[in-house]
Amino acid sequence: MDRSLVLFAIGLIFGGGIGFVVAAGNGVTFDGHDHATGHDVHNVLPASTEHPAGDAAGHSHDAMVSLPAGPSAPALDISLEPDPVSGWNLHILTDNFTFAPDRAGLANAPGEGHAHVYVNGEKVARVYGPWFHVPALPKGESVVEVTLNANDHSALAVGGKALTASVTVTSE
Repeated sequence: MDRSLVLFAIGLIFGGGIGFVVAAGNGVTFDGHDHATGHDVHNVLPASTEHPAGDAAGHSHDAMVSLPAGPSAPALDISLEPDPVSGWNLHILTDNFTFAPDRAGLANAPGEGHAHVYVNGEKVARVYGPWFHVPALPKGESVVEVTLNANDHSALAVGGKALTASVTVTSE
């Protein structure tokens, strides 16, 4: 009986490892985004078109949803402080913006969506609230940037200017 459990565990480990290798080889990441698909497909449909969640053509890295400027327009600021135990605590400060995790991938609504976090230009997370723990940063100087994004992942903008904030920190 012990031998069966050992063989079962070995099968799970190797089977899972092979699955991850096959997925990575085809450009699929943990967030479900298929990087094997050319990004030109993202620009086929306008940002305001509703797409089902998980549809690779349903979000855009280049499209922008621009809201009118004014006192009710969304605004963004960030702060990044060392965590007392490890890493960094990122605080995403917004005005006139609602985090809407339950609507990710659905139709856009003015002033709602989520944030994307980038470290040195590389996307590290999609965030659905005002706080995010960054486990570690590369040694030396790093730029942490946050963008506000519409439900369909398009960049949110006010008056044609993307809602983005960044901070540069030095990590030892």
